[in-house]
Amino acid sequence: MTECPRIQPTDYCNEDLPRLSQPWWQNLPSHFHALPDHFLADNDTRWRIDYTASLDTVARTGLACMAGAAALPASLNFRQQKEERELVRFYQPFLESGDPQLFFSAPEQQPEIQYHPVSSYHFQPDDGQAHTLSFRSPFEAKNTALRERYRQHKRNGTAWAQYWKHHGEPRPTLIMIHGFVADPYWLNTRWLALPWFYKQGFDVLLYTLPFHGRRKGALAPFSGAQFFSQGMAMLNETFAHAIHDLRIFMNHLREGGTPAMGATGISLGGYTTGLLAALEKDLAFAIPNVPLVSIMDLMKSWFPVNLQFPLFHKVYDTDLAGLRKITALHSPLTWPCQMPASGRMIIGGAGDRFAPPKHTDLLRQHWNDCHVHWFPGNHLLHLDQGCYLRTMRDFMRDALAEKSIELSA
Repeated sequence: MTECPRIQPTDYCNEDLPRLSQPWWQNLPSHFHALPDHFLADNDTRWRIDYTASLDTVARTGLACMAGAAALPASLNFRQQKEERELVRFYQPFLESGDPQLFFSAPEQQPEIQYHPVSSYHFQPDDGQAHTLSFRSPFEAKNTALRERYRQHKRNGTAWAQYWKHHGEPRPTLIMIHGFVADPYWLNTRWLALPWFYKQGFDVLLYTLPFHGRRKGALAPFSGAQFFSQGMAMLNETFAHAIHDLRIFMNHLREGGTPAMGATGISLGGYTTGLLAALEKDLAFAIPNVPLVSIMDLMKSWFPVNLQFPLFHKVYDTDLAGLRKITALHSPLTWPCQMPASGRMIIGGAGDRFAPPKHTDLLRQHWNDCHVHWFPGNHLLHLDQGCYLRTMRDFMRDALAEKSIELSA
């Protein structure tokens, strides 16, 4: 049995990080991305944090090169620069409304969900069934000026998920949202020990974000490349699409009789989980795993993407606070969490340099100082994972008990 790490929730002691205040995009210091992350730890734990942090920095640089190369052609198109500045103005009234449901509105249609068999190398439960689910998404871009452009992504118009369901009555369902470029079901199945959660009594839904996996465009250089490479206006629509299609899957689960749902997600999936928690009041729990909370500040810390910031400032004719505001519509920091405090928890990596601990701590503050479980690994290498998996399970059981729902293993 893996022993728990020696990092306590109070061991993150970044005195340079200010208390979060709204509007966060104006009140975060401009050097937030460069603030150090301090942990109180013994020598052995400190060595593991520092070693995994150095590994993360190397891997991050490789991913940043891929993401930056994918985004650069659109940024250098001068005609598109002027158009992009006009397009992003459309979203400001939604941000200023104070109501996230105006932009992330509930689906108006409930399309028929198709069930498909899963490949033999995917998880096959002994006491249930695994299916791949799909539907043709009725999503339309909020900005009418972008609707035709968004429709042109034909493959992205079909939503996909994998669903593991026990025999008999529906169980509480764990919704898992993958990270940027990390969409394969087999990868997330093993990385996050999802079969173990299934054996604890949960049904499981693995959701595929837009422009990932089967939703990737035929000419995209890699899965997820089009998520961030089409400008900030399209990014807003992409997050709206992500939430819209996920809600259709959630409605399908409700219609099927699932007694409760909760969500977890890693990295970009953790960001999306935080956003979902601001929209869905009936989630039993939300557990972002190594989440980011400010896309622009994350990019500022990623070499060589950070070298493109002079171009971003030129394209959008604004400073860092203005760039944060353009992307604030989908940030979990912008909107109040709708879930009870008993359902909020965050998993953070002390050596994470993809989404550094300061991002986790900002979300902790925003979620009224909710519980954080720190592990001494990085974004990709989750050391002492067994401990946080058991902590998650116990937390999820307690959150279900708050709703008088018992989990049957």
